Amino acid sequence: MTKIDGPSHGPAADGKPGHLVVLLHGYGADGNDLIGLAPVLAPLMPDVAFHAPNAPYPCEGNPMGFQWFGISRLDPAVAAAGVRSAAPFVDEFLDDTMARYGLDESRTVLVGFSQGTMMALHVGLRRARQLAGIVGFSGMLAAPDALGAEIKSRPPVLLVHGDSDQMLPYQLTERAAETLRQNGVDTSMHIAQGLGHGIDQTGLGLAARFLLEAFGLPMPQGGTAP
Repeated sequence: MTKIDGPSHGPAADGKPGHLVVLLHGYGADGNDLIGLAPVLAPLMPDVAFHAPNAPYPCEGNPMGFQWFGISRLDPAVAAAGVRSAAPFVDEFLDDTMARYGLDESRTVLVGFSQGTMMALHVGLRRARQLAGIVGFSGMLAAPDALGAEIKSRPPVLLVHGDSDQMLPYQLTERAAETLRQNGVDTSMHIAQGLGHGIDQTGLGLAARFLLEAFGLPMPQGGTAP
């Protein structure tokens, strides 16, 4: 199996990272698409290393980008098979990167966007050791019916979605939140009015606060989330 890799940022403070954020991009993008969040977040959490690996496959719909798996009109069976086939890539990247820094799941958060959210939720809830948290933007929960039998840990989750998303309807996040809560996962959700398939300032601020809480880090004195 080919190892995945991609751009990284930080930690902002000198020395060894104390925490890790892994950013999983969406369909047709690459790690550079999400690593741009790191310079905004890093000043609030200077001991965090941010990594944004490229998905393992060239994108069928965008030859300049990558995909975690092929898509077919949000077919639930395709999404379920896709996250399962790509999960080992993410698990291996997590294991290797945590080992590199001498960190464990309690100091690691997965952040996903769109297809990356599907990956973050699938992988993060099936790891034997609990992650510090999962953030999912503009995504969905693949294979929801299988979660009850397969869930191994229950990290806190934040889901953010725009109500004007034309690619993945925000109702998919509402359904994901309901399923997660039914399975005992502490889940927060924010539906952003007027937002399409993207991340706005409010969502980024919510993610920043979530990360600080997940890592047990203080809000910088006199500072506010982005």
